[in-house]
Amino acid sequence: MNEAESKQILEISHKIISAAHAKILLSLRFLEIAMGNLTWEPVFGSGRYACDGEKIFFDPERLILDYKRDREFAVDLYLHEIFHMVFHHGFEYGKKDKKSWDLAADIAVWTVMSELDTFRERSDEDAERLLKLKTLRKRCPQLSAQKLYRLFLSEPPSYDEEAKLKRLFCADSHELWEQPEKIEISLEQWKKITERVKADLKSFSRNKAGGESLDLELADATRQKTDYGKFLRQFMTSGEAIHINDEEFDYVYYNYGLETYGNMPLVEPLEYKDVNRINEFVIALDTSASCKGKVVQDFLQKTVGIMRSEDSFFKKINVHIIQCDDQVRSDTKITCEEDFEDFLKNGKLTGFGSTDFRPVFEYVDKLRDDGELRHIKGLIYFTDGYGVYPGTMPDYDVAFVFLSEDDRAPSVPPWASKLVLDENL
Repeated sequence: MNEAESKQILEISHKIISAAHAKILLSLRFLEIAMGNLTWEPVFGSGRYACDGEKIFFDPERLILDYKRDREFAVDLYLHEIFHMVFHHGFEYGKKDKKSWDLAADIAVWTVMSELDTFRERSDEDAERLLKLKTLRKRCPQLSAQKLYRLFLSEPPSYDEEAKLKRLFCADSHELWEQPEKIEISLEQWKKITERVKADLKSFSRNKAGGESLDLELADATRQKTDYGKFLRQFMTSGEAIHINDEEFDYVYYNYGLETYGNMPLVEPLEYKDVNRINEFVIALDTSASCKGKVVQDFLQKTVGIMRSEDSFFKKINVHIIQCDDQVRSDTKITCEEDFEDFLKNGKLTGFGSTDFRPVFEYVDKLRDDGELRHIKGLIYFTDGYGVYPGTMPDYDVAFVFLSEDDRAPSVPPWASKLVLDENL
């Protein structure tokens, strides 16, 4: 290819991009600020599309071929890259299982695009995508990136199914997400852009904006994430542990005694100090159909990891891990860190029916009556939120921990704390 041919190809590709830009701006003006923060960068011979948070890299020759095949291709690609960045899909990529996240992010973006007022079914492939989304909704009613990601972690698609999903929904390469230090526009900047998109969307009438999936993705992207470590500390109870108390030790008298009487200090360091350590509490696991597998395992591993890092264990602890769907299925007593490790390695999750929170609280009351839980500090209930809550308030702290917000789930009682985590906890 000579210089004149390259110039002509580049000019044609830029005309395609300009037309796509104008069409999106005309119909979906709430995306204007996001579009203004992305530029197109040609890379001849790359054969791919990719975005690093600032630039959309494209092969001009491939773009022209794709445009000839589908005149709306550039619009779809542009929206695909915009939504990836607005929903922050390219950030914290290193913390995720890449195969599952790639699929989840691409399907979520296409779901949002399919609900836009501008969307028109144009091909047999579009019809196949819509049919596949309908099938996925039977397993995951809300096709957000986070929920799809958890679905694929707990129920990985087969080799053939994965190939089909990639063919239908994957439009770009995510390889540039693996180097967040090279992303010119930071996550904090994109958070501000997303907030602006969310605000601008409200000024549009519903027939010119997006559907439920767009609202859900924007809500998830703009939600303040809670530090689970800080949250867990509220369940620590005060107790006495063998530990030198430097705060109540006077080194002046100690040294004076050594200098005057040889090896006889006037005071000895206090061996006991009140420290905040987790002593006695309950972890309840909702093992209904929507809370299972790797999701629960990750929650437990994160909980144990936080307690270990905070030096939160007594020599002797009394923690009960209770599994429950509509009835208590199992109770594993943990008395030391080794018990936790054994449960994480060999413990089996049981249940997977409907959800009722009340049996756990009734069971805890029985443990207290039997003297098994004399000084319970609190109960952490890991759940999806769909269940029947107790009607009375217990006399210990209770927290319901969710992996995602769901406005359709019943409200948590006012006496209980609520924590919404992201998929990385």
